[in-house]
Amino acid sequence: MTALLFDQNLPPQLVYRLRDVFPGSQHVSEVGLGAAFDREVWDYAQAHDLVLVSKDADFSEIGLLLGFPPKVVWIRRGNCSTADVEALLRQHREAIDMFAVDTDNSVLAVF
Repeated sequence: MTALLFDQNLPPQLVYRLRDVFPGSQHVSEVGLGAAFDREVWDYAQAHDLVLVSKDADFSEIGLLLGFPPKVVWIRRGNCSTADVEALLRQHREAIDMFAVDTDNSVLAVF
């Protein structure tokens, strides 16, 4: 199963709400990266074999420039609730798991 690293623009509660489908996931605030620069978050995800999840286009751009790991799941929704994000990630769980082992793509956009 795929473990995720949630960026600061996503609620920390997602770690607990999604632990049944994405065990081992973390939030940047839990690992001392709540105010870190994007590259620090990127390096942490890479070092810990985590798929980075963000609503920020910066990570998708870094992924296109540097390749992977880490992989980036880019949430392409505007303002939405924690429940909406949880539902979106649950809906795309299988695609995210397949993407995590895909050898050709660095960014997965979910809508």
